[in-house]
Amino acid sequence: MQTSRDVSAKTRGARLEARISTEQKALFQQAATLSARTLSEFVVASAQEAATRIIQTHETIALTREEQIRFVSALLDAPAPNERLSQAAQQYRAQTGV
Repeated sequence: MQTSRDVSAKTRGARLEARISTEQKALFQQAATLSARTLSEFVVASAQEAATRIIQTHETIALTREEQIRFVSALLDAPAPNERLSQAAQQYRAQTGV
């Protein structure tokens, strides 16, 4: 019978190595033990959580209430396209068949 570790070990193809201090390894090992994970599982899960959190922070736009209102107003009350934009749209439609 395959365990989840056997399956996940087969699906992983990339390898990551890092040099860490003895103190860091002891800290990570203690945390891994307390969370009932292997050291590798703990390090990978922790790095993935941190990466996801950092990416989400950088991809999220936080606006004040006033900025939200101005943004939505700009979308809903957009000015009419000028001649150059209209020509570009016609040219795009002609080239793409859209």
